[in-house]
Amino acid sequence: MKTTIISLQTKHVGNDNNNQPQMMTSLEIAELTGKQHFHVMEAIRKMEPAWVKVCKSNFRLTSRIIEQPNGGTREVPCYQLTKTECLYIATKFNDEARAKLVLRWEELERSLTPNPSPTGEGSRYCLPEPKEILRLADNIIGEGLRLLNEGAEDTLTATQVAKTFNMTVWDFNQVLSDMGIQYRRGGRWNLSDDLEGRGFTALRTHVSYSLKGEKKIRTYMTWTIAGLHYLNAKLGYPNF
Repeated sequence: MKTTIISLQTKHVGNDNNNQPQMMTSLEIAELTGKQHFHVMEAIRKMEPAWVKVCKSNFRLTSRIIEQPNGGTREVPCYQLTKTECLYIATKFNDEARAKLVLRWEELERSLTPNPSPTGEGSRYCLPEPKEILRLADNIIGEGLRLLNEGAEDTLTATQVAKTFNMTVWDFNQVLSDMGIQYRRGGRWNLSDDLEGRGFTALRTHVSYSLKGEKKIRTYMTWTIAGLHYLNAKLGYPNF
């Protein structure tokens, strides 16, 4: 039996509904996309640090009462997100789930359109064409990646830095590993713990798709100008 969520509908916060942003809970996101709520909560927690770094604010943690199959109720924690926050979180979802979330927000916004036509056409919800859905999803991904990669906007990849030292990227990474500057874990290079927090590197996220439409997310380390100066001093090769 499916669990019923009480007061799950999207709502405004505050007394002035015209000026306050619409909010959607993680419970509704889970129900809408067919995902388990704890998976949605986990995705939100993992993405929150990047959001705080860029926007200087945390996601709103709240709770909702849900009905149990046996007739009882229980309170569960959940996040309450704005449209922008929802679409940022959606960058972790597959295409179908992202499309559902985009369409849900369009439906909500159309339902609030003032002065609908006498025939009711202004308030009727119509599905966009598939190409339009994909375009909207691409815009969401692009904006989410822009926010994620804002801190790595002016950084250099290992390949770019290696070229400044007239080295191949393989030799470059191996030299830094031998010097204890970086180590490899989780399928990517990581800065040595004693060098963390000095502004030498930043993480960059890249999203690509296979011919079958499978999304691939890759996160890798890039080097800042400060990091390049540090490497310059350590390796002894002038690259400016």
